[in-house]
Amino acid sequence: MNNKAVVLGTNYYIALSVIRCLGAHGIEVVAIDYSEKDTYAAKSKYLSERLIAPHYKKDTKGFIEFLIDYAKKQESPPVLMPCHDLQVEVIDAHLEELKKYYLIPQTEPGLWTKVMHKNSLYELAMEQGVLVPETVRADDEDLINKVENIIKFPCIVKPVDSPSFVAKFRRKLFKVNNVEELQEALKKAKDAGLEVVVQRIIPGFDDHMYTFDAYLNQDSKVTHWSTCQKYRQFPINFGASVYTGHKYVPELYEIGAKFFEGIKYKGFAEIEFKKDAETGKFYMIEVNARTTNFNNLLYKLGLNMPYINYREMIGEPLEPKHFTEDQNLVFWYAYEDLLAIRDYIKTGQLTFGEVFKSLLRPKAYAIWDWKDPMPAFSFAGIILRKVFRKIFKTKDKN
Repeated sequence: MNNKAVVLGTNYYIALSVIRCLGAHGIEVVAIDYSEKDTYAAKSKYLSERLIAPHYKKDTKGFIEFLIDYAKKQESPPVLMPCHDLQVEVIDAHLEELKKYYLIPQTEPGLWTKVMHKNSLYELAMEQGVLVPETVRADDEDLINKVENIIKFPCIVKPVDSPSFVAKFRRKLFKVNNVEELQEALKKAKDAGLEVVVQRIIPGFDDHMYTFDAYLNQDSKVTHWSTCQKYRQFPINFGASVYTGHKYVPELYEIGAKFFEGIKYKGFAEIEFKKDAETGKFYMIEVNARTTNFNNLLYKLGLNMPYINYREMIGEPLEPKHFTEDQNLVFWYAYEDLLAIRDYIKTGQLTFGEVFKSLLRPKAYAIWDWKDPMPAFSFAGIILRKVFRKIFKTKDKN
């Protein structure tokens, strides 16, 4: 295979899983990052080349020029794979320019950004007949009245542009319990120059969160898909997957495939749903336009989404595939799950017995791999350094 795979980022386990998924098939994988700090994915034995480029947000022009200059030197167009939401936004903004030099599944400029931004996503969802939680814009003249009588407290203040919000506040949203907390959250967002909405909390514990993960070909048809159930998140209740298992839910395929095909989507995408504990209805929460956090789970099940993407881009698509029954395998990001378990038990949402029983299931690990151990050792070193700094900082204060 003459086409290289260019993976963006090496400081997160999503990129690590993409590197492994492609490298295991003998593909020449190139990782591009803006720093060498904490880049444990760069230690993977499956990585063929590592490059340092300008920061994709701080120097977007330099970053795009770097990508194009690199692609021009290659015998065949590389397949480009962003692994972070902010990277996806930048690639989307320069899609037409980059597609002259890279193989990228999406063909409609702006569509990635539309499905990532809450206002445009919910408009698309309503057009396609998909349920979304009741939402009020922060600039609504009758905001407080609508929140008190329609949304109800507690509720959440969510960003329209999630990547920028997370980069600023290191969290996905604000949960508010009354008018005072709502006003405080809105002020924080306004001061940061970020647009937000206020949304109803769909009732149900974290295990009411589900996903529809799919790959759509260049005809915008779902060819590969899976459904999964979250069990634990971090931060708890409104965070990212840390313990998620495969769960066959055909209703999610009916909703998700119709939505993606209806908007003419191409490439990999994931819809996060929440099942209303009172009505049983599924509500769309958000869409991820990049590889999912638990990509290694899908890979271990036989749905190698990065490789599926790669093969279609080079004109050698794989046969369609999905599952029709539950697969007994879970994704486990041990480091953050231990933090989540602490908080679930502390708040009384889970018992130690429930947690212990869950950990007995077969697992697909976020970072550890017997065949490629160095990234895990590197990650362990990063965590230990953080712990030591925290310990000695505390001692200095005392």
